[in-house]
Amino acid sequence: MDFSTLILLLSAGFAAGTVNALAGGGTIFTFSALIAAGLPPITANATSAISVLPGQIASTLAYRSELQAVARRLLPFIIASALGGAAGGVLLLATDPSVFRVLVPWLIFFATVLFALSPKIAGVGERLATGRAAGSGPGASATALQGAVAIYGGYFGAGMGIMMLATLSLTEGRDFHRLNAAKNVLACVMQGLAVMVFIISGAVDWPSVFVVASASIAGGWASVRAGKLIPQQVIRWGVIVTGLALSGWYALG
Repeated sequence: MDFSTLILLLSAGFAAGTVNALAGGGTIFTFSALIAAGLPPITANATSAISVLPGQIASTLAYRSELQAVARRLLPFIIASALGGAAGGVLLLATDPSVFRVLVPWLIFFATVLFALSPKIAGVGERLATGRAAGSGPGASATALQGAVAIYGGYFGAGMGIMMLATLSLTEGRDFHRLNAAKNVLACVMQGLAVMVFIISGAVDWPSVFVVASASIAGGWASVRAGKLIPQQVIRWGVIVTGLALSGWYALG
C-alpha cells in the first residue's frame, strides 16, 4: 500500500465514521475509496462491510439499557436479519464480478436516494407507528420486510439503516432511543453474518480493513465536535452530492 492510497483510505474511513455517527450513509465513502485503491468491487464491498462493523458494535453497546427492554420482542426481527444478512453475503459472492461492476453505480445511486429521502421515510414510520401500539411485537409482514432489508444489507449495506426506519416503527413506535437501539442491533446482526460469510470465503483485504476501521473509529469520536461546528444539513447535502457524483463517475467509467 503506497502513501497516497493510505491517505485515501484513512480519509474515507474518518469521513465515514463521522458521517455515520451524525447522519448515516458513510459506507458510500469507504466502498468508493476501496475501489479507487484498486480493489475489485466485490472485495471492496466485503472489506468495507467489515471495516464499519466495529463502529456499529460500539454504537449498539451505547444503547445497552434500551436493548434490554426490546431484545425479546425483536427476536423475530433478529432471526430474519441473521438469515437475510447471510443470504445477502452469499448472493454477493455468487454474483459475477463483471455484473457487480455494472451494478455499482446503481447501488450507490440507490443508497444516495434513500439517504436523501430519509426524512420522508422517517415520516412514513411515524404514520405507521400511529396505527400500531409500541411494544406489540412485529407481525409476519413486518418480519418478512425486515428479512428483505437484511438481504440488501448483506449484499451491499449502504442505506440499510434508513430502510429499517419504517419497519422498526411497527414495533418501537416513536421513541427515538428505542428505534435507534433496535436499528443498531439489527444492523450488527445482518452485517455480522454477512461478514462471517466474507471472511470464510477469503473475500476480505485485511490491510485495508485495519486502516479504514481505525480511521472510522477516530471519525466517530470526532463527530462529537463536528456535530457542534457543522450544521447537520450541510453534512447531509455533502453526502448526497458526493453519492450522486460517484454514481455518475462509475456509470461513465
